[in-house]
Amino acid sequence: MDFETARHNMVESQIRCCKILDPALLDAFESMPREEFLPEDVKTLAYMDGHVPLPAGQEMLTPLQDANVMQALGLTGDERVLEIGAGTGYLTALMAMHAKEVVAFELHEELAELARRNLEQHGVTNATVIHGNGMLEDSLKGQGKFDAIVLEAAVKEVPDFFFEHLNPGGRLVAFIGENPVVKLVSMRRAGNGQLETREWMETLLSGMEGLPRKREFVF
Repeated sequence: MDFETARHNMVESQIRCCKILDPALLDAFESMPREEFLPEDVKTLAYMDGHVPLPAGQEMLTPLQDANVMQALGLTGDERVLEIGAGTGYLTALMAMHAKEVVAFELHEELAELARRNLEQHGVTNATVIHGNGMLEDSLKGQGKFDAIVLEAAVKEVPDFFFEHLNPGGRLVAFIGENPVVKLVSMRRAGNGQLETREWMETLLSGMEGLPRKREFVF
């Protein structure tokens, strides 16, 4: 398969045509070999307009979802980023290209190990993949604060503790809702304390795993 041509076609027919026009982002997607972040048996699916199946019953975000996440984050190179759901490390690598540091949590050990190998093979030295449940508040203890946070599976609502880990002016990007209506939303706490939100796309996406169970009262 001619992956280079497939990659170029992906950028032109899936990303650029959907009003993602930042030259730096387009160059990143054109240069990053998406197929090299996939297991051998699904490499040929790397550039299709849809979700690619991954180990542990997971799926890779679509190219357009990845591109919208990157656009919503608006990274400039100085940010410390928290990623929940590293998968195989593809979006982790893209963020690392545009940020100072990326700390990524991955719930499934098989995927966490694969992401680490992929990042190492591509010379990414400013990203760390942690095998753990980043949706639990205790998992973030000791991690400090971040300039950007991204949740890479759908949630009905964003747990409040994530905002406690955002630096002033920081941005949180999350897929909110449940199929058939999931929206990619960015949120930023303004100087007056109000939460500014912006919707970037409407899409389909599986729900986040590892969500804490709410306590129920027993009478």
